[in-house]
Amino acid sequence: MIFHFIHKNIPRLSSLKFVCMFLFIALIALQGCKPKTENAGEEEKPVSPKTPVTLTIITNGPMSDSIALNGVSSFLKKNMIKSSATGYIQQVNIKVGDFVQQGQVIFTIKTKEAAAFTSPALDSILKFNGKFDIKATGSGIVSEVNKHEADYVADGEQLCIIAQKSSLVFLLNVPYAFNKLVQIGQPCSIELPDRSVLSGSIDSRLSSMDAASQTESFVVKANTDKELPENLIARIRVMKTVRNNTAILPREAVLTNETEDSFWVMQLINDSTAVKVPVMKGLETSALVEILSPKFSPKDRIILTGNYALPDTALVEIVKTGAHE
Repeated sequence: MIFHFIHKNIPRLSSLKFVCMFLFIALIALQGCKPKTENAGEEEKPVSPKTPVTLTIITNGPMSDSIALNGVSSFLKKNMIKSSATGYIQQVNIKVGDFVQQGQVIFTIKTKEAAAFTSPALDSILKFNGKFDIKATGSGIVSEVNKHEADYVADGEQLCIIAQKSSLVFLLNVPYAFNKLVQIGQPCSIELPDRSVLSGSIDSRLSSMDAASQTESFVVKANTDKELPENLIARIRVMKTVRNNTAILPREAVLTNETEDSFWVMQLINDSTAVKVPVMKGLETSALVEILSPKFSPKDRIILTGNYALPDTALVEIVKTGAHE
């Protein structure tokens, strides 16, 4: 359009005016086509995100490793009370679970002859009624009653069983592969089904093994005065390894790969950067892990939470101080 105007009016314009007008119009056109460059150098640089983390430090303390095996309570010493004559039981003074003292009358028996021949006159002359008492031969707990009132018993027949309270032990079933881990005199802990824990020790070893399960039985004595029933199943923990002073980290601070053959922690090298440090584990519990290598200083800061899936040399932000720091 501009060039059309110039071409139409060329005859009316002198050459000088034509050149000036052309330059003026061209300058205006170039000025309108110039791109805007304002604030081009003031663009903000992107900020890298930081992961919020909490920290912990290495501590030194005792660590132990144990195995937990099943044990069953049992009375090693049991007194079998037997009848000393043939006759009928007239009175039973005990029941299962009762505690009896040595010499206590527990049964009264009448002989079969006295039961067949009843003569008050003869009894008054001979002063014999055919009754005699059966007494406990030792103190303990009645674990079994075999005869009741009016039962007929023969001479030497078993009437009941009295288990000596002091002979209560736990029979620990140990697979032969763990045979060397259990030693006579070794301390252990006994966890009962009600979550109470008793202390005990390995007292002796039985000479035979169970053919089906291939386990060997050890006798465990419990240090308690509690009245425990027979055939009570408990978990008995035996220590495998004990270390009194070793480097410890919380379990959450130690990371691993999918195959669990590589382990590492995230250590802070400054207030905002964490690096990946491979470690070698030792003993483990549900809450703690022993660190065998490398040797950390008490001043080294280890990420406790927020470390999952962090890459090597990650930017972090400290949210709070861990309980160990």
